[in-house]
Amino acid sequence: MNDNRPPARSMSPLVKIGLELGPLVIFFIANGRAGIYAATGAFMVATFVALAIMWLLARKIAVMPLISAAVVLVFGTLTIVLQDDHFIKMKPTLVNALFGVALLGGMALKKPLLPYVLGDVFELTPEGWRVLTIRWGVFFIAMAVLNEIVWRSVSTDSWVAFKTFGYLPLTLIFAMAQVPLMTRHGAPANATPPSTGAPKPGE
Repeated sequence: MNDNRPPARSMSPLVKIGLELGPLVIFFIANGRAGIYAATGAFMVATFVALAIMWLLARKIAVMPLISAAVVLVFGTLTIVLQDDHFIKMKPTLVNALFGVALLGGMALKKPLLPYVLGDVFELTPEGWRVLTIRWGVFFIAMAVLNEIVWRSVSTDSWVAFKTFGYLPLTLIFAMAQVPLMTRHGAPANATPPSTGAPKPGE
């Protein structure tokens, strides 16, 4: 059967970071100039523009940005329609908790999910995937708790600044800290990846 879908392309890490940071910067600027409700609308538009650019550049969009964008759409709409900024402030809590519970729950059920997200980028041993999945699961839960503490403790402007300039750097620092683990548990080049009972990720 012929597959007429365009082939996936690689995307520069710097471009990927720029597309993830861009909507947050727009959110920060719009909040400073027009307030949280206008900023929420701008954030929603910028998020979906970033997704469209990801698709044009890579011909695919990963699962996590898609889920995050869906939550932005729902919680952003509730924020604007109900004029209640609690919804957009709780969005990072929900997304991070969802990712954390999914990763740790998958481990509890002996069905690690991280290989389906990163398996087309990295090749690790089963033990490497196990440890990395647990670490990322705990990190996402910690970020959900941190967001709850921040938005309930500081002003809206301070929370927006944290969301813009705190969340992504913390995530990048944590990701870089996992490099030694991935180096130690890198699968041999001629090893056959263990069967997980489902196709490799290709979202």
